[in-house]
Amino acid sequence: MKRKKNAVTNLCCVLALAAVVFFGCATTRSEKPGGIVMEEVSVTATVEAVDAARRTVVLKFADGKTQTYKLGEVVKNFDQIKVGDEVKGTLLESVAIFVRKSDEPPGVAEGRTVQVAPKGAKPGVLVTEVTEITARVEAIDYPKRTVTLREPNGVQKTFAVDPRVEKFSSVKVGDEVVIRVTDALMIAVEKP
Repeated sequence: MKRKKNAVTNLCCVLALAAVVFFGCATTRSEKPGGIVMEEVSVTATVEAVDAARRTVVLKFADGKTQTYKLGEVVKNFDQIKVGDEVKGTLLESVAIFVRKSDEPPGVAEGRTVQVAPKGAKPGVLVTEVTEITARVEAIDYPKRTVTLREPNGVQKTFAVDPRVEKFSSVKVGDEVVIRVTDALMIAVEKP
């Protein structure tokens, strides 16, 4: 429950930023405004040390810094990790915002998937988390280009809509502003 409350709080902050930023993004082909922004970050490190008894590995990064990580039982193939192996990590985040008609109340939904490498292979994992938050359009001032949204926590906030939004006039009171945040993290251990 605490995780969901934190997600609501964090996503309310995202909602505030996204309403300002994403209403200014490229619009979709639908009659309502929307857009998607994606960012990818990759890192590679080398395994400097392995402590099987403590289930820890020391990774050395490109900048020369090292960091020790304790790997839990979820890492099924810990015994496959060797000094000199490369660890590659990629984080992909996409944030989509769009407007749709709906009779549902504002809310938050979350989903998560985890896939691990098969037994006997080098360790690897793919974790995907999707969080969707919706806010109801409560009021619109077309001449001033503002929209008032009711967040899942019941709070109403008014946001300026970027002048580049071409389909703002199609947004109506009662529509939902939907923000879908997808985070995918892939970590793979490979022989050098």
